[in-house]
Amino acid sequence: MIGKIRRVVLDTLKPMEPTIIEIAQKMSVIDGVSSVNISIVEIDLKVENAKITIEGDNINFEEVEKLIQNMGAAIHSIDEVVAGKDIIDDAETLQG
Repeated sequence: MIGKIRRVVLDTLKPMEPTIIEIAQKMSVIDGVSSVNISIVEIDLKVENAKITIEGDNINFEEVEKLIQNMGAAIHSIDEVVAGKDIIDDAETLQG
């Protein structure tokens, strides 16, 4: 049995259109997704760098990835993944 994905944080590069509103709305109806938060980190001439945080009971990452690609965006990196029964927030350490 494979653990359920509960949270994914993605660093993405997207064109100016579609808007983050459109992306969040479409992403929020993917099976297993309960909430989506998208923040614009940087804006260039034709593209935006967006941080996408997705939470849910059993996120279908393949569907998330396909949606991002179909909307003309690209995943630069997967910055955080939480899997299992509960969501663990990072604990503060001496290293930061």
